[in-house]
Amino acid sequence: MSRAHDDENLAGAYERGNAMPDGSLRAWVELVASHVRRPAPSILEIGSGTGVFSAGMARWIAGSEVVAVDASEAMLTEARRHHPHPAVRYLRGEAEAVPAAADSFDLALLSRVIHHIPDRAAAARELARVLRTGGRVVVRTTFRERLDAVVYDHWPRLRTIDERRFPGEAEVVADFLSAGFALEEVTSFAQPVTASLAEYHARLTGRPQSKFTHLTDEEFHQGLARLEAAARTEAPDGPRPVLERYDVAVFSLG
Repeated sequence: MSRAHDDENLAGAYERGNAMPDGSLRAWVELVASHVRRPAPSILEIGSGTGVFSAGMARWIAGSEVVAVDASEAMLTEARRHHPHPAVRYLRGEAEAVPAAADSFDLALLSRVIHHIPDRAAAARELARVLRTGGRVVVRTTFRERLDAVVYDHWPRLRTIDERRFPGEAEVVADFLSAGFALEEVTSFAQPVTASLAEYHARLTGRPQSKFTHLTDEEFHQGLARLEAAARTEAPDGPRPVLERYDVAVFSLG
């Protein structure tokens, strides 16, 4: 995977700047859980970051056991500190080399990580190895053709950068089909991440997303100033929640 998240400063900022309201996180976990086909499932998260989703799945998917895999020890340190759970094991590993035996899991989640994986086809083959027959893979991302995050309104060059970094829907589908998966569905889902644009501005001051590492300090602070100005002129009837929308692709292993 990309080495951007090995930076300890980024890992700490990532935890602070990517928090999600409990209601939004639970809504996402319920969406993931709707693709579980067995009671008390064994779940794998690839690119688990600081553990928000892994701990959330352990909390809200009854009887689940979660293995959270990330390539960054800095991220795993943050996860163990902030999101410990008796049903979650945090392990260092790569998407292309999961530290688990074959036929170990009922479901795998890849949240906001598919664009960091150098060899997606190899990762899909590895998921086919570690999933049981009938298992599902849930890919949570934004496909290249639907880049619509709020950050692009204030850092427009990031859209151009991410058009190069993020794969398109057809590319990801082809990688999983080539590994023996079937496409179940591609859908879209959005949930609030902050209660206002001002709160959204505050969470981004620490550059908590790897995409910001592609900007100069001057570019970053110019965008931050644009966001701050927009926050000062929020709707006269009061602030509105900031939504983040993601594409969700679901694959099944026959």
